[in-house]
Amino acid sequence: MLSNNGAISFPGLGIEGLDLPRTLPFTIFGREIYFYGVIIALGFLLAILYVSRRVKQFGTDMDRVIDAILFAVPLAIICARIYYVIFQWDNYKDDPISALYIWQGGIAIYGGVIGATLGLLLFAKVKKQKLTPYLDIMALGLLIGQCIGRWGNFFNREAFGAEIYDHFFLRMGIEVVPGVSRYWHPTFLYESVWNLIGFILLHFLSKKRKYDGQTFLQYLAWYGLGRVWIEGLRTDSLYISGTDIRVSQLLAGISFVAAVGVMLYIRLFRNPDGSRMLVNQEPAEPAAAGEADDEAADEAVDEAVDAAADVVVDEAADAPVDEAVDAAADAPVDEAVDAAAEEAVDAGADEAVDADAAEEKPANSEEA
Repeated sequence: MLSNNGAISFPGLGIEGLDLPRTLPFTIFGREIYFYGVIIALGFLLAILYVSRRVKQFGTDMDRVIDAILFAVPLAIICARIYYVIFQWDNYKDDPISALYIWQGGIAIYGGVIGATLGLLLFAKVKKQKLTPYLDIMALGLLIGQCIGRWGNFFNREAFGAEIYDHFFLRMGIEVVPGVSRYWHPTFLYESVWNLIGFILLHFLSKKRKYDGQTFLQYLAWYGLGRVWIEGLRTDSLYISGTDIRVSQLLAGISFVAAVGVMLYIRLFRNPDGSRMLVNQEPAEPAAAGEADDEAADEAVDEAVDAAADVVVDEAADAPVDEAVDAAADAPVDEAVDAAAEEAVDAGADEAVDADAAEEKPANSEEA
């Protein structure tokens, strides 16, 4: 069995006798802290730092990205473990509870990618967000995390390839007994460099993307292409039970073909111009929904107060003028109405007097 603590060398690069520890020189709550975990955490933090500088270019903001991370990361860890356990079930079937002991090692990157994608899908559903821009952001973060994280395999003396017997300049030596080393393909290094190149390419290509989801498809194609040949060199691959098929190699090939096929279809039959991307539909720094509602309400209140104030001022200023105008306009009319009423009353009184006089005359003549 290969020692996990032997000195590491790269003779072709002039590097000899790297006696690297696997753990930090202290414990936390009695548990050892592995450099593998520290390096993965470092890769995660660098990915977050990079993403925080790019979120505006994808039409979102860091608050929403943090929400997305809270959905994606737990599912990524769970699925990375499930993926590993499924294809190493013989190691757990006699003690299934040990499948929960993730601190003992055993996760798979493709399981993590699947879990993170499911987490973003759930985030988009719950938060009513467009999924594909967040997949693009995740793709760039994954390349950073994978590029850095693979060096955790270096400290663990794992994820290396087939044994090399010639003088290949990148061969990695691991001391199996004092003074004796054996040499393998440093596949962790190949994948780290491949991911670094992919990140640099996608960093610039993402600035010229024509549709949301394009960067994610490019990630699937690039990583899938590299993983197909790198996985073929490894000696610790996960296999489909009862076959000689390396599951990650198969999945890498499928993802490469599928991603390239989708990109070609979109290019030939859709030919998008970028106008439908989220960044072209929303402000670069959209406010949170609650803040936007509060601002809208405040603006409405301010407008209502201003309008009411204008009305009060206008009425106060116009009132004397309006009363004078009304008085001037109504005065002749009122006077005419009063005169007509007085004439009508006088005429009625005169008619009544004449009628009484007429009735009295016959009576007076009879008496005479």
